[in-house]
Amino acid sequence: MQKKYADIIVDISHEKLDRTFQYEIPGELSEQAVIGAAVEIPFGNGNRMIKGYIVGLSDKPEIEAYRIKKIADIKPEGVKVESQMIKLAGWIKENYGSTMNQALRTVVPMKEKVKAKEKRCIMLLADEEEAHRLKAQYEKKHSTAKLRLLEALIENKTISYETAARDLKVSATVIKAFETENIAEVISENVYRNPVRERDQDQYDIELNAEQKFVVEAIMDDYDKGIHKTCLIHGITGSGKTEVYMELIDRVLKKGKQAIVLIPEIALTYQTVMRFCQRFGNRVSIINSRLSKGEKYDQILRAERGEIDVIIGPRSALFTPFRNLGLIVIDEEHEATYKSETIPKYHARETAIKRAELAGATVVLGSATPSVDAYYRAQKGEYRLFEINARTNEAELPEVYTVDLREELKSGNRSILSRKLRELMEDRLRKKEQIILFINRRGYAGFVSCRSCGHVMKCPHCDVSLSEHRNGKLVCHYCGHEEPSVKKCPGCGSSYIGGFRAGTQQIEDVVKKEYPDARVLRMDMDTTREKDGHEKILSAFAEGKADVLVGTQMIVKGHDFPNVTLVGVLAADLSLHSNDYHAGERTFQLLTQAAGRAGRGGKAGEVVIQTYSPDNYSVTAAAKHDYASFYREEIAYRSLMGYPPVSNILAVLVSSKNNEKAAETAEYLKQMIIRDFAGERLRVIGPADESISRVNDFYKKVIYIKNEDYTLLTRVKDNLEKYADEGDLGREVYVHFDFNPMNSY
Repeated sequence: MQKKYADIIVDISHEKLDRTFQYEIPGELSEQAVIGAAVEIPFGNGNRMIKGYIVGLSDKPEIEAYRIKKIADIKPEGVKVESQMIKLAGWIKENYGSTMNQALRTVVPMKEKVKAKEKRCIMLLADEEEAHRLKAQYEKKHSTAKLRLLEALIENKTISYETAARDLKVSATVIKAFETENIAEVISENVYRNPVRERDQDQYDIELNAEQKFVVEAIMDDYDKGIHKTCLIHGITGSGKTEVYMELIDRVLKKGKQAIVLIPEIALTYQTVMRFCQRFGNRVSIINSRLSKGEKYDQILRAERGEIDVIIGPRSALFTPFRNLGLIVIDEEHEATYKSETIPKYHARETAIKRAELAGATVVLGSATPSVDAYYRAQKGEYRLFEINARTNEAELPEVYTVDLREELKSGNRSILSRKLRELMEDRLRKKEQIILFINRRGYAGFVSCRSCGHVMKCPHCDVSLSEHRNGKLVCHYCGHEEPSVKKCPGCGSSYIGGFRAGTQQIEDVVKKEYPDARVLRMDMDTTREKDGHEKILSAFAEGKADVLVGTQMIVKGHDFPNVTLVGVLAADLSLHSNDYHAGERTFQLLTQAAGRAGRGGKAGEVVIQTYSPDNYSVTAAAKHDYASFYREEIAYRSLMGYPPVSNILAVLVSSKNNEKAAETAEYLKQMIIRDFAGERLRVIGPADESISRVNDFYKKVIYIKNEDYTLLTRVKDNLEKYADEGDLGREVYVHFDFNPMNSY
């Protein structure tokens, strides 16, 4: 019988991830030896028994077989969090394509050594009689520094070291003298760096409506029966999904469990965290990329020690090391930011479902505009679907106007602002109500369209827009199709054809010029670079310090501004004609989310959508708040073209500093796929240059493979990994993988 070997790490703290030790698996333990299993092994020269975890399995010994020690025992770990996380890393490696090391670095929170933050206090030791004797002595000798310190200690018994040094101007020498003479003692304690600023906790007294209660009771009924089916809440904008999440979390916390709440962007953290803090107090914390190393380190420690029960953050918060995880909520689940753009290119939704499976927890997805993937699975019965169709406080959905920019051009209006939008802006400024102007630059990739008739230059093979390159060509980033750039519209002959160039800065300038008395705030990547940049802008707008907020997609997601009664969507077509198959879906989502910012208070809201494609199904469905009609059109298109979720796509990414080598390797891999999977009806597209074909002197090629069977695509990935491991590709070439990419390459 062939011997089996296990790669074992003896400590899953970050510094040790690079070092594994190979052990032989005894025959009687072979069935229990799986990735993530906790083992006992003889370690070091003295063969002392220590604990480790299996992170890899192999048939090949790395050194002479007789020198390899045997695993002593495999421990049944149950729901031990370390085992769960290693199993999760193994699952990510298999399903998304990466090394185990890359997967572990993603899943195991960073534990870089960070100096603990200390709080020092000075405590009076002398009794009252002794203290007053010393006070008289210091007064007599004019020892003013000692007198100031002693008087403060007599009054307060304990004062902070910082107060003594900063406010009382007492030197370290004086404090040391008090310690030497046993007058006082300096006490040090470690304190957490807390990224959530402590605020007075308001009384939480929100009552759920009938629809919200139904969703909560149905999910918890399953939960109590041990049924942990993934749930999708499709609730219109302003329907109170966050209140449902909080009630579910409250119920789970009362069972001694913990909860993770994923949000799509840092911009949502401020308002979301404040609502959770109002209900759950100091048992809530956050993790995101803008925290310092010390703040991140402390939140991981607090989670491991059970000192917090709820963590809120973007994708990476999914890997918080809670030991009693009961619930994972993914708010705005449709967002593309839930898909990692670095290796491993995992999707947080699928990964959350796997983590919940390992922990015995439930996943709740929520969105006003569910992803086509999630809604498709709900329609098939894989997820349990809930609908919330009414806004809280009986607020009405806003009225939406669609403005045809082709008609604006014909009438002589070449401004970024349409006549209808100007009219409504003047009205709102007069009434002292607030306005959001949203420029839809999401997915913009240099598509070319006609401002006279709306015609867009598209690929004849893939039904996505062609991208304008500087070499004077229009290129498809799926199949590599090229054609010359055009000077006149092939549809109507107009010379008004080209790309779109306006940004938030230009819009801000236009608004200030047209309405010089209006107070304007701009929110984009430039204005939010500093720490707390999002919070400062959103707080100022919420407090009424500005009349108009101009920004990109970060301003239209999840925010609640009761005084906003007008939203203007500028250039809806930028995402409608981005060069990948998600274009219609993203446009519908962004327009619906943007419209949802208007009329959330007691006042009626209005929305103006400016577009060159007013008849496109994504635009018309968003204007009517009609997800069902959008989904019917979109899923028919995906079925026809073989796009996810009806089918699956594997992108094979090849890069090299040698362009010829990259091209040769990509073609070689394509031929290997065709040869090794000849009977599997795979559709192989490419290889083609990526949209940015050269980055840091690396030339980049892509092959797309389509098939309904995800497992078959993972077999293709495994096969190609073997070619890479065996050195057939050469050391000059790198091969990576992306399953169901959220953006075209």
